[in-house]
Amino acid sequence: MAMKLEVERESGNKMRFSLSGAPVSFANVLRRYCMSHVPVFAIDSVMVYENTSSLFDEYISNRFGLVPLKMASGYSREDEVLFSLDVRGPCTVYSGDLKSMDAKIKVAPGYDEIPIAKLLEGQSLRLEAKARMGEGRAHAKFQTGLCGYEISNDSYNFTLESFMQLEPRALLLAAATLAEERCEEFEAALEGIKLEGKKSGK
Repeated sequence: MAMKLEVERESGNKMRFSLSGAPVSFANVLRRYCMSHVPVFAIDSVMVYENTSSLFDEYISNRFGLVPLKMASGYSREDEVLFSLDVRGPCTVYSGDLKSMDAKIKVAPGYDEIPIAKLLEGQSLRLEAKARMGEGRAHAKFQTGLCGYEISNDSYNFTLESFMQLEPRALLLAAATLAEERCEEFEAALEGIKLEGKKSGK
């Protein structure tokens, strides 16, 4: 039976699709790659210049680190994106108050109203943040979404929920492409072992 993938429903940051003609091991690889192997940007370091709020610098840095950032094509793992924030109270500081120096990389849609800190009269928060690319298997701030499946007869019914760094369909394609590349690397390594065996007469 040939492998078949069919998108059943796609709305906003969620997508349902079915996979048939594949072993459970492959379904699990696809699930894991969707969540933990597609590289995305996340705030990784923060330089706080002024913070007179009631929260420690580390609390604020960690909260910004978990804010999903919208991805765009054409970036490599070595690229970095700078953000800035300069807010004075009384107000609530939201994730959307972060100003990106790169118009292509910004807070993901639907995640720009995450409360970060509350500032009273006379309080202020001024900082610069640096985002880099990483994978969810290294840290939760790089996780791209949630993915799971139910087994029904000979098919797997997937539910994929993206954190909107990438659209669900783009996330699935990126995960499948990465999985394919890793398989090809493994196959090439096996061929190398075979050639070494022939040269040594084993």
